[in-house]
Formats: sequence, C-alpha cells, structure tokens
Amino acid sequence: MLRFVEEIMLLLLRDDDGKFISIPQSSMDRAVAGAVLMELAMENRIDTDLENLMLVDATPLGDSLLDPALAMIAEGEESDARHWVEQLARQGPQIREEALVRLVDKGILEREDDRFLWVFRSRRYPLVDGEAEREVKLRIMGVLFSDDIPSPRDVVIICLAHACGIFGEILSKRELEQAGARIDQVRKLDLIGQAMAQSIQDFEVWMASAAVQGRGFF
Repeated sequence: MLRFVEEIMLLLLRDDDGKFISIPQSSMDRAVAGAVLMELAMENRIDTDLENLMLVDATPLGDSLLDPALAMIAEGEESDARHWVEQLARQGPQIREEALVRLVDKGILEREDDRFLWVFRSRRYPLVDGEAEREVKLRIMGVLFSDDIPSPRDVVIICLAHACGIFGEILSKRELEQAGARIDQVRKLDLIGQAMAQSIQDFEVWMASAAVQGRGFF
C-alpha cells in the first residue's frame, strides 16, 4: 500500500509528459505536510482535537517518510495541527523527493533528466506502471459520485487532492460542478485536512495582500 504522500505525487504528475501540474509550491509543501500528519494519525502515533495535536506513541515506524516528522513532534512542544502543518511544510521539498525516489524504486515511475539549452535541467517522472494511479483515481471517483460513507483513507486523499487543486485536472468541468458539494462535505471530515486547507488559504491571502501593497518577499 502506498503512503498518502506517494499517492498525491502520482496525482500531481501529468500522464502525458511526467511533469508536475502547475500549482504553487507553498500549496504543495503544505499538502505533503498534511499527508504525513494524516498518515501518522492513521498509524496511531498522533491524535488531534479542535485545539491540539497530541503525541500518542513516539515509537518509530521504520518509514523514511514518516519517522522524521514523528521525531520532530516528539521533540517539540504540544501545539495545534496547523502549527505542525506549517512546520513540516518547511521540509516539503525533501518529503516530495523521498516519495518520488520510493515510487521509482517500486517500479511505478522512472526518472529522466532533460537538458534545456544545455544548461538547465528539467526533471521528469514518466509513469511506468499506471495501476497504482488508476486505483487512487477510482477510489476518488467512487466517493465523489456516490452517497456511500467514505473510508478514513478516502477522506484523506480527497482532502489532499482538493488542497492541491487536482480536481480541476482529473475531472471535467461538468463533473467538477456535480461533485462540488460532495467534495466540500467530505473534506470537512478530517481536522488535519481542515488545518492544512486553512494554512494554504491564509498564505495565499497574505501573498495577494503583499503583492497589492508592493511588498517584497525576500
């Protein structure tokens, strides 16, 4: 079974050229942070309520995607889910890279480096085995276009897909209109998912406000 970060990486890659769909890096970083936290919750290492994210068990899982985050939480002070989304988002590039390496090692993706003007390199991850990606998409469709109660893992992947804007890529305009209310209903079922979405939204508002006021970001 793939981890949530690996699943979201598959959904973010375009099938035709193996490159990532265009979304803000800040959103992607917060999405992979949320994916790690949600996975730790599934593994009964953390728990959340409306105010705090609590450590339940600091025992490492032997998983290179999850154990660094678990150690950070174990060593840190208790805070809310949003705090940990933003803390882990700083490790977003490393988390993404580790997920992609694992997908390559599993034979699901292959890695190619294209040279642009013989100076800049552009990395691609063409799909080798599409079964895992199809399984994730089928799970999403099964939840969005039915009234069935979604499993906890399905709730998580829908939270992540919404946060990354993936639905606009995998659904037609008509399907997106039909599924809009269902997406909103499902993504509100997870507290970490809500914290992740709020973090993304607040950062986007800050960026827009800074741009209007002519502030620099560096």
